Amino acid sequence: MGNLLTVAYLVAATLFILSLGGLSTQETARRGNYFGVFGMGVALLVTLFHPDVGTYGYVFGATVIGGGIGALLASRVAMTAMPELVALLHSFVGAAAVLVGYSTFLAPPHELAGVEKVIHDIEIFLDVAIGAITLTGSIVAWGKLSGRMGGRPLLIPQRHTWNAAAALTCCALVIPFSFGGEGFGLAMLVAMTVIAGALGAHLVLAIGGADMPVVVSLLNSYSGWTAAAAGFMLGNDLLIVTGALVGSSGAILSYIMCEAMNRSIWNVVFGGFGTGEAVAAGPRPDQPQGEVEPIEIDPLAELLRDAESVIVVPGYGMAVAQAQHAVQEFSEGLRKAGKQVRFAIHPVAGRLPGHMNVLLAEAGVPYDIVLEMEEINEDFPETDVVLVIGANDIVNPGALDDPTSPIYGMPVLESWRAKTCVVLKRSMGAGYAGVDNPLFVHPHTRMLFGDAKDSMSRLVSALRG
Repeated sequence: MGNLLTVAYLVAATLFILSLGGLSTQETARRGNYFGVFGMGVALLVTLFHPDVGTYGYVFGATVIGGGIGALLASRVAMTAMPELVALLHSFVGAAAVLVGYSTFLAPPHELAGVEKVIHDIEIFLDVAIGAITLTGSIVAWGKLSGRMGGRPLLIPQRHTWNAAAALTCCALVIPFSFGGEGFGLAMLVAMTVIAGALGAHLVLAIGGADMPVVVSLLNSYSGWTAAAAGFMLGNDLLIVTGALVGSSGAILSYIMCEAMNRSIWNVVFGGFGTGEAVAAGPRPDQPQGEVEPIEIDPLAELLRDAESVIVVPGYGMAVAQAQHAVQEFSEGLRKAGKQVRFAIHPVAGRLPGHMNVLLAEAGVPYDIVLEMEEINEDFPETDVVLVIGANDIVNPGALDDPTSPIYGMPVLESWRAKTCVVLKRSMGAGYAGVDNPLFVHPHTRMLFGDAKDSMSRLVSALRG
């Protein structure tokens, strides 16, 4: 039986690796998802045949209830709510790790002594610590992303000192936890859990809204390392491999996103842009002055008929308005008319890594015309019309030429370099980072106010007419 479990776990681990490989590109993402589903199915089935599993009623009951709740939530969640759902799911991983850690401590599977007991206690301690940080940090991220909490960072005095003190205290508590008696050890474990939970919540509370896509990616990494720690604690090789895959892939994605924003991961976690006081939108004395020039649907349609090349820059506003299908109709119509139409994707567009790519793929936009920032940024000066749909911070010129801007130094999509840039927004409100955007008053910019879905539907009708 042991050999069969090992082979099955190896098959599941291989499928998980193939899943991650498939998810690396849009063309193979569906296949990658199937690999992941099959791998998880193999892991679940083979675990049920483990010799230590004997109470099947609880297992099946929990599976049916949990699976039903998950299926219901997944079927009802809108794409705009996907980021907060992902953050909430990360919190479940943290909670599971904490509960498993406590249960293993209170009812160890076998007696340990000496060095083995110390190592096992450290595994439990790490699992609970990382799980508590993931749990509370993910709950705060869910609150911020869902709008239940404000996007502004909570900046308490000497916050880095408090964070360091909390982390050092957690590390120090492992000694009395491991060498104390069972009752004293439980008290130390509870104390560490409370401190680690407070640390996880404060770390995310202190991060500004503009950095939330990176935070979601980081929490994904935390959840992976939590699972790996649980695998060591339970002696489960598959859990170790799976956790390491998730943890490392989340860390790599976070690093790639930070590189794309010209930031370090430490700068994001311990005080990056979006950590200052939010300012009112609109021109300020220290920024370029100008007047907003609105445009209506019919003049914009004429402008597009005369254009040869068009770039669409989607943002979170497109997701909120659920305008992706109208945008797809728009791009398809222009392409049939012989125009060059492409989409420019910023690494942190939306509230989740790859958020815009998923929306466009859902609407049926061809993968080959969806380009990343570094692939398309140099093409803006030769572009006739750029349509910015619900994006704000990722097209802010202040990131390049305003040293006082909180997002200064962040690479952005340089849409203002096109011959004409048309921005679709409901109002002149600031973006998620709460930063002024001089693009709105740039000489090349025209503003089309209104709901993005309605505006794009009317624009499609005008172009057909």
